[in-house]
Amino acid sequence: MGITPEVFYDQAKIAIVPMAFCFPGYDAKGSDLPPPRLCAETWRARVLAKMSPRVTLLVGAYAQRWHLGTDNVTRTVADWRSHAPRCWPLPHPSWRNTGWLRRNPWFENELLPAMRAELAQRLRDER
Repeated sequence: MGITPEVFYDQAKIAIVPMAFCFPGYDAKGSDLPPPRLCAETWRARVLAKMSPRVTLLVGAYAQRWHLGTDNVTRTVADWRSHAPRCWPLPHPSWRNTGWLRRNPWFENELLPAMRAELAQRLRDER
């Protein structure tokens, strides 16, 4: 995001809102299960309505599907210009995405600098 820890942890500026408000557990291989749709349906809209976010970072497939109705992370993230500056679709940060990042250098070369510039401008405008 290109912001300081002080800004990141300032609750008046940044909020992290999960897709579900419960931990769904693990599958047989030890991976996280998907967020239960019932939890998102019950809580997500209510929380976001109270917050009125000016910028939303859509981290991972579940967030992108919920907000944008898309089903392919690579295509959605590649089409970031269609959603910015209000929404920024991002891959889920994970060591498993190392290959994805290598195959998609435009993410670090184009999307991240644009997103960081937009966030910096929005934070300056709030002062």
